[in-house]
Amino acid sequence: FLNSTLSSKEIEKEKGVITEEINMRLDHPMTYVHVLWSKLLYGDQPAGWDIIGTKENISNMTRKKLVDYMNEQYVSSNTIVCVAGNINSDLAVKKVKKHFSSIKEAKPAKKQSVVERQSGPEIIIQTRKTDQTHLCLGTRAYNLFHVQKYAQKLLAVILGGMMSSRLFVKIREKLGMAYYISTVSEASPDSGYLLTQIGVDNKKVETVISAVLEEYKKISKQKVPASELKKAKNYVKGKTALLLEPSDALASFFANQELLEGKISTLKEIFKKVDKVSSSDILKVAKDIFQPQKLNLALIGPFDNKKKFKKILKL
Repeated sequence: FLNSTLSSKEIEKEKGVITEEINMRLDHPMTYVHVLWSKLLYGDQPAGWDIIGTKENISNMTRKKLVDYMNEQYVSSNTIVCVAGNINSDLAVKKVKKHFSSIKEAKPAKKQSVVERQSGPEIIIQTRKTDQTHLCLGTRAYNLFHVQKYAQKLLAVILGGMMSSRLFVKIREKLGMAYYISTVSEASPDSGYLLTQIGVDNKKVETVISAVLEEYKKISKQKVPASELKKAKNYVKGKTALLLEPSDALASFFANQELLEGKISTLKEIFKKVDKVSSSDILKVAKDIFQPQKLNLALIGPFDNKKKFKKILKL
């Protein structure tokens, strides 16, 4: 972190490694459809760029560019050290102060704010000869600071976040049209979204899209039963608790809060907020985000005509 040599020889080798990682992701449509999703939502701005970069900018990367970036961003006001586990806190603080005493003090470059513009359903298609169509169908939603972010999370779980969720039961168990299907909610400091990802037979894409939209519409019209909401809350709390059992996961949990939100909430405090979410909150969020002008579809498969998909992107 503070004593990297950034050997030119090692940088050149790493370029080859990253280029092959790019190739791997391109060959994996289940993964790459997320790249298309971000591109569709945010376009030509940092939020819409693939975090791994392009082959061109990897090829053109130089040691000087890396050094300049580290000098600008790896500074005290932009650094968080989080230690979790069976530790002596006083000793940990003492060691951090010792080893980070030479860190540069400066103001880092600010994150570029996300700009969002959309007036109607949007579609992006990457035409490929595939045995299965991989798609992300969802909507723009709330950011990390929105008062309804926990309701948004629970909405995603109810729709497709667990094996007893509505879309899992409908698409996989009742219709038998997909092996994998999941709905997720993502919230960053100044943007957010909810999406359902599915891998489906090329001949059944339109049927599945319509089925997902039907569930989006249904949940924005009728309140979720109390028992279903309780199950979603228990799932979120149980899964979160299990994921945070390793000390490194716990460290990331607290560090990310400090880094992105500027404050830290305990697990108990977060669970209390989750428990406060009502069926009325879920309905309010669903009504707000499930609107035609917020709908987006990213798709990889043997298609090149957006028009037939635009016809069914309705709520």
